Amino acid sequence: MLVDAWWFWPAVLFLFTFVIGIIAPISGVGGGVLFVPLTTAFFPFNVDFIRGTGLIMALTSSLSSAPQLTKKGLANLRIMAPIVAVSSVTSILGGIVGLWITNSFPEGKHYINIMLGIVLFVIFVVMATSKRVEFPEVREQDGLSKKLGVAGAWYEPSLERVVEYRITNMAIAIPAFAMVGFIAGMFGLGAGWANVPVLNLIMGAPVKVATSTSMLIITVNDAAAAWIYLANGAVLPVIVIPSVIGITIGARIGAKLAVKAKPKAVRYLVMGIMLMSAVLDVWKGLSGLGYVPGF
Repeated sequence: MLVDAWWFWPAVLFLFTFVIGIIAPISGVGGGVLFVPLTTAFFPFNVDFIRGTGLIMALTSSLSSAPQLTKKGLANLRIMAPIVAVSSVTSILGGIVGLWITNSFPEGKHYINIMLGIVLFVIFVVMATSKRVEFPEVREQDGLSKKLGVAGAWYEPSLERVVEYRITNMAIAIPAFAMVGFIAGMFGLGAGWANVPVLNLIMGAPVKVATSTSMLIITVNDAAAAWIYLANGAVLPVIVIPSVIGITIGARIGAKLAVKAKPKAVRYLVMGIMLMSAVLDVWKGLSGLGYVPGF
């Protein structure tokens, strides 16, 4: 059978991740937040290998697009630095807890599937209810943001002028990013789904700056968590290599499209994927525990 051929699953992963790579920079989510739920639901891989690969995926897509976004002035290092000082630590803790659950309990992987589905439903709700503001107006910075001098500017082609902005509420945002980092590390997810609303709605970053800086934050957080999975043997080359190659090529295309693209349609697509994946992963976890029939 074709499915039994050694090259079948690597080929499918390559095509699958190529598409994810294009979508990730435009929507502002890391590749892991799309890869992990769909692969858990449809691919015959252990959940630990999927989560480990998900972190490498999100990291790769971010590293592939972040340099271009930084060069264009969209990804802001001044915003990223104080955030990742905390969230990188919590992402490591999340990875440790996630692997402990699957390795300490006989049915741990099924519990992870259920929890992943619940998290995905939360992601769907966050994306559905958050109203992005294209150019938020920050009248006054908080004390911490002012001391850090968090501001920036970039040339906006649609307006044909340079747009300047300031960031606020840094003291509120850092604890929020700490929680997001823990979730990302535990489930192998990229955190753009939460990074973008926090950056845009709480901190006052324009949408393009929020999505681009989100990719920059992912490069640090997911790198920290990925080492935990790597050290525990949860990164399998036959899964990682085709996935990384696919998402690298796709992300370079996506980063170029992100500068001019309107991400609204892509956002709706990602929301639909989140909802479908949430249902499938909860069902798969419950079927593994014997509460519902399998599929």
